[in-house]
Amino acid sequence: MGGIVTSYGIILGLIAVGFIMGTTKVIASDEQRTVLDRLAFYAALPALLFTVVARSEPEHMLSPVLIVTSVAAVITALVFVAIARAYGTCNRADLTIGAASSSYMNSNNIGLPVSMYVLGNAAYAAPVVLFQVLIYAPIILALIDRSSSLVVSVRHAVLSPLVLGSAAGLIVAFSHVDVPEAVFHPLEVLGGAAIPLMLMSFGASLTTATPLRDPHARTLTFWAVGLKQVGMPLAALACGLLLGLSQQQLFAAMILAALPTAQNVYNYASNYGRDTRIPRDTGLITTFTALPTMMVIAAFLG
Repeated sequence: MGGIVTSYGIILGLIAVGFIMGTTKVIASDEQRTVLDRLAFYAALPALLFTVVARSEPEHMLSPVLIVTSVAAVITALVFVAIARAYGTCNRADLTIGAASSSYMNSNNIGLPVSMYVLGNAAYAAPVVLFQVLIYAPIILALIDRSSSLVVSVRHAVLSPLVLGSAAGLIVAFSHVDVPEAVFHPLEVLGGAAIPLMLMSFGASLTTATPLRDPHARTLTFWAVGLKQVGMPLAALACGLLLGLSQQQLFAAMILAALPTAQNVYNYASNYGRDTRIPRDTGLITTFTALPTMMVIAAFLG
């Protein structure tokens, strides 16, 4: 469990730095905080995704664990949409952001260490990163885009920096192109700023808005948290049993499904000018609840 604890220490520390910067007015407004989001979205995160994907093993891109976690994510998202509509939410962007909050896994800065130190193989998390940025993220971005035409929205999503960075990494991984160190190393350095930028922006946002303040958003946030921490691991369990996964594969799928909501969802909502309350609060709460959830899973299957 050392990898999980270390990952959590990094995340909470960076959120605390952002909170302190917001409290002391180093980040004095939402406009200044948005600069961090845009730097992450348009520069640092694409570089990070390129370097991670480029170093992935092609033979690990498609696995039973990936299939199970992907299906579990879709099931969880659809359940949230049904619940949110029952509570009167009909706006496409709000439904999309809420659904993503309940199913988008923090597969990078928590998932990769967890995969390495808890599951014993980083190959479990890398395909999940690919699925989310190459398939899931473009769908999310297309649905929250303010363009009146769905075709235009899809084009914007497919040509987003995240997808382009991941696609370039995928080409490198499959073609085995040797990227010169003079090119790859600067991208690694730039990519290393992605997680700190997103987490510090997230921490700063906590100084200008009270989590769980709005009753409607609070109710849907609790549903998103419950689905992410209970519903999605159970969906992974059911799918894994149906597909006949081994105990180790089932354990890996449930652990990945229990990862907290990624800060990417908050970043997407912020960059597209959408309501950030549910992704912000869900990301915050699941960061604390994911650890005991994973420990329960480990007690039964680990």
